[in-house]
Amino acid sequence: MFSRVSPLVRTAARPMARSASRGMVTIQEALTAEDARKISCYSEIDYAINEDAPVLDAVQKFAAYNIGCLVTTDANGNLSGVISERDYITKIALLGRTSKDTSVKEIATLTGKLITANVNDSVEACMEKMLASDIRHLPLVNDSGELEGMISIKDLVKTAVMEKDQTIKVLSDFALGKGGHFGSE
Repeated sequence: MFSRVSPLVRTAARPMARSASRGMVTIQEALTAEDARKISCYSEIDYAINEDAPVLDAVQKFAAYNIGCLVTTDANGNLSGVISERDYITKIALLGRTSKDTSVKEIATLTGKLITANVNDSVEACMEKMLASDIRHLPLVNDSGELEGMISIKDLVKTAVMEKDQTIKVLSDFALGKGGHFGSE
C-alpha cells in the first residue's frame, strides 16, 4: 500500500481518519541531512585535512576535488573546525601571507564558532542554519558528536527539489487515481 517513491524518500503509512474501509494512505517524512549527504559529492572524497597541515594542502584539495570547504581534524582525527575558500581569500591572499608557511588551524573556523548539523536534522533546519550564519557548508555529526560527513547548500537544494518533485508525483498520481492509494498500480 505504499506509493512508489525515490529510495531517498522515507514513507510511513497511517490509517485514514474518515473511513477505515478505505485502508491506508501514504505520507512522506521530511528528508534529513543524512539524505542530502548520500547524494553529496563529499560522500565520495576525502573531505578532511589535518589542522597542522599547510594551507597549500587545503588549496590543492579544493582544486583537485572542485570543492569549497574541508573539515579540519586534530591529531586524533576529531573534528576541530572547517576551512573554506573564503578563509583562504580573506586570511591569506588579501593579507599577503603565504599558504606554504601558514597552518590550516591558523585560518580555519575552529570548533568554538563552528556550526554543525546532526544527521537527523531536516533539510529545512540545515538551510535555516546556513542562512542564519551566512555559510555554505555544514559538517554532519551523529548523536554522539562524531563526524559523519559534510554537506553543502547545493546538496540541500538538490534534496529539497527531489522531495518537491516526489510530492508532486504522489499528489498527481492520487488525483489521477493511480498508485497504491486505490489498490491499483
